Amino acid sequence: MRAWRARTAGRRALSSLEWDKHPNRGSMIKGVHTMFYTSQAKELREFLRDKLSLDSFTDTGEGWLIFNLPEADMGAHPTDHAGSPPSGTKDISFYCDDIQATVKELKAKGVEFTSDIEDRGYGWVTRFKMPGDFEAELYQPSYQKNK
Repeated sequence: MRAWRARTAGRRALSSLEWDKHPNRGSMIKGVHTMFYTSQAKELREFLRDKLSLDSFTDTGEGWLIFNLPEADMGAHPTDHAGSPPSGTKDISFYCDDIQATVKELKAKGVEFTSDIEDRGYGWVTRFKMPGDFEAELYQPSYQKNK
C-alpha cells in the first residue's frame, strides 16, 4: 500500500470534462497477445500463415512470426453447467462469417477436423487440429458483435 501511495502522491483525479478529452480515455488494454508453446513452431507458424491465411505478420528474425489478427474478443465463461471444462481452462477459438464455406476451404487446404459442425446456442461450432498437438475451435457466432 505504501508503494502505491508513493507512486500516486501528488496526483489528482481528473474531472469528467478532463477525462472526456484525455488521449488515453477508454480501455488501457490495447490488444491481446496470444501464444502457442510448441515443439513444432515452424510448422505451426506455416499452418497459421498458409492454412488459416493469417498473412499479416511481423518477422522478428529467424522466421519468428508475430501475427497481426484482424480482430479479437475475449470471453469469461462460467463452469457451473454440465460439460463445462474445469475452472482455469484456457481455450482459443477462431471465428468466421460462414462456417460451412470456411470448413470447406480449410479442408481443401488439408486441415483435419475432429468434430462435426454443431449448434451450441452461441453459434455453430467445430474443432480442428493444428501442428504441435493443438486443437482449436472454429465457430460462426449466432449473435451480433459490437464493433
